[in-house]
Amino acid sequence: MHRAAHQLFDRPLVFEDALALAVIGLEAEAELRRGQDWHGHAAPGLRAFIVARSRLTEDLLAEAAGQGTRQYVVLGAGLDTYGYRQSRGRPPLSIFEVDHPATQAWKRARLKEANLAIPANVFHAPVDFEREPLDAGLRSANFDFDRPAFVAWLGVTPYLSRDAVMATLGFVASRLAKGSEIVFDYAELVDVSDPSRRARFDALSARVARAGEPFRTFFDPATLERDVRALGFSDMHDWDASALNARYFAGRGDGLRIPGLGHCLHARV
Repeated sequence: MHRAAHQLFDRPLVFEDALALAVIGLEAEAELRRGQDWHGHAAPGLRAFIVARSRLTEDLLAEAAGQGTRQYVVLGAGLDTYGYRQSRGRPPLSIFEVDHPATQAWKRARLKEANLAIPANVFHAPVDFEREPLDAGLRSANFDFDRPAFVAWLGVTPYLSRDAVMATLGFVASRLAKGSEIVFDYAELVDVSDPSRRARFDALSARVARAGEPFRTFFDPATLERDVRALGFSDMHDWDASALNARYFAGRGDGLRIPGLGHCLHARV
């Protein structure tokens, strides 16, 4: 919904994703256009972070593909649309969408309603991150563990336990081939001494809790970097709000920028 709202309300676009509008459906698009959905004008800061993390991920994916990586794994794929608007390069990427079986069934229904076919190089791997091993899901989709992959894990870690987050990162570090990369986002601990920041956080927390997915895990950036390096990652870069704003929102006339505590961490195995 935030990616779709970005296509309607923000210029210039940071992240072009016309299929986001198709996937959310005509009714939801109409509500966005009428200003009846909070994903539009009511949440520009969160929208900015969501489109920036998607743009950063696909920028870094393009760099990896240019260096020979041919496997792209989207953990917690949700309604990600990359596989359905991918550029037709040669050789093409093998794209593995990993998500809960119920979520994948819902996505298939949304794709069918939008008349979007599943390309031959897009594979769905059903996995419940809290209960099932990731390798089983990837093997079922014919993922090649002997070749490097680029992994995207967006919009997931705040809703998992810390143990589940670290277990997944440990899997990527230990089981994927040398040269593999991951980009994931995470939420920094809130500074309760800043009333405005705390108010925004409390409002968002209440909203996601009402939707059935409460926030569960936050990280201190320095501690997370230490722990991720201990798993075997290197060449790490932590993109905080200021870095993302400098890269994607500088010089805008509409004031769109990231105000919060979201980070994107890029690391290589």
